[in-house]
Amino acid sequence: MTSPTGQPNEPFGRFDDVRPYLIWPGVLARAVRGERMGLALVELDSNTEVAEHTHPNEQVGFVLQGIFSFTIAGETRELHPGETYVIPASVPHSGRAGSGGAVVIDVFSPPRDDWERLERGDASKAAWP
Repeated sequence: MTSPTGQPNEPFGRFDDVRPYLIWPGVLARAVRGERMGLALVELDSNTEVAEHTHPNEQVGFVLQGIFSFTIAGETRELHPGETYVIPASVPHSGRAGSGGAVVIDVFSPPRDDWERLERGDASKAAWP
């Protein structure tokens, strides 16, 4: 379902058929994309740290499951299911999943073309749904 060439996905699909990108140790992201935006379901193992980083993509999202402590431009908040975040392009951000791990939904504009260079995992290894 996910295009290895950066092309938009088919109109319909299932997340459990998407091979996850191995973003960092303990972080898997299954992504679908259109021409100008991408959506990712990101699963983080317990207590996984996401190092501070930036990217040229605007990012918005929400916590679907678990607790995720997010630092955006130096401000830290502990986010719970249903809570949202907005990260402007090129703004430093980092995070840490809680002791039970976390699942978040991220939307990127433009899509994360840089993920196409990452290793892909087995779709059956993803935990959600």
